[in-house]
Amino acid sequence: MSLADAAALTGGDEAEGRRILDQLAAELERRGITADEIGRLSRVSMWQGLTKNDEGEPVLTDLYGFRLEPSWSDGPAWPVVQPAAPIKITGTRKPTATTTANGVVVILPDMQIGFYRHPDGQLEPTHDPAAIDQALALVRLLRPDRVILLGDNMDLPEFGKYRLGPAFAQTTQATVNETAALMARLRDAAGLDAQIDWLAGNHEERLQHWLTDNARAAFGLRQGCTPEGWPVMSVPHLCRLDDVHVTYLPGYPASDIWLTDNLRVIHGDRVKSNGSTAHKYLAESKVSVIYGHIHRIERAHRTRDDIDGPAEIMAASPGCLARTDGAVPSTRQGLDLDGRPLQRSEDWQQGVGVITIHEGSWQYEIARIENGVMWFRGKEYQP
Repeated sequence: MSLADAAALTGGDEAEGRRILDQLAAELERRGITADEIGRLSRVSMWQGLTKNDEGEPVLTDLYGFRLEPSWSDGPAWPVVQPAAPIKITGTRKPTATTTANGVVVILPDMQIGFYRHPDGQLEPTHDPAAIDQALALVRLLRPDRVILLGDNMDLPEFGKYRLGPAFAQTTQATVNETAALMARLRDAAGLDAQIDWLAGNHEERLQHWLTDNARAAFGLRQGCTPEGWPVMSVPHLCRLDDVHVTYLPGYPASDIWLTDNLRVIHGDRVKSNGSTAHKYLAESKVSVIYGHIHRIERAHRTRDDIDGPAEIMAASPGCLARTDGAVPSTRQGLDLDGRPLQRSEDWQQGVGVITIHEGSWQYEIARIENGVMWFRGKEYQP
């Protein structure tokens, strides 16, 4: 409230108006309320009452009451996470393939799309745009019949259970927008008829776990009269996956995709050191498995006796498409005094998996990426 507003209450008496403002400021200070905590003045009341002067005689006095609303009364001061901008793909139909009897499948591992903020407000990605660009270039080159995203495509550190540096705060909306735009780029690279599947990883499940633990009343809410739609606070809804015909498979760690009778694709929930995660899967599985989650390139084979003779199975991880220099929040990450990550090499490697299937038989290849350079089938692809 300005001096002119206060004076207007007193019929234009600026001196009385200033006295009212001074008394109001003194009362706020006494109560420990600062100016930035006040959102708006919602109500002003005026009345008269009898008080006593210094001689004890009754005096008719003008009294004023003010109702102040706190700055947080209309919700949080920061923007609420919203769905990404609408995406329109023309001339496409929704692919319906559930298995791949013949053809090429490209496996895109953990991208960890996310950001942290510099003091000047500039956002820096935790994913690796150069590696992702190379992966999309490979998809465009091969025009596969199917693309499988192995999960952990979004990092979502604000919904994780681990301590979070302040530089990562209020970055979820940027992550949603970036992911939606990337899915449109992937659809363009893969073509209109390719099947694209997104296996939920443990990082995508962070959002559902956070809602369950902290906002249960909002869990599962859908837009009105759309019972078949995705919940509004879910990855496929926020990132508009239906707009670009990306099939989202929730339910980590149970979700999987069977490419053949003996080849299964999962996000994965096993982590062993020194390249031994592959051997852990081989010890537990009866079929070959391609997995993500560990961010390392691994591959191992085992041959077992079967009723039909010796049977060979494989376990392989194509690596990741995230930064490997300490930017992604992890148990090894270090932060400076402003909460920004320090550079520290992780034992991670970048790559893309490629599977060629023919009448139930299949071949697995790896396109390795390092510093934005990709090597695949004897050729080097510069950024």
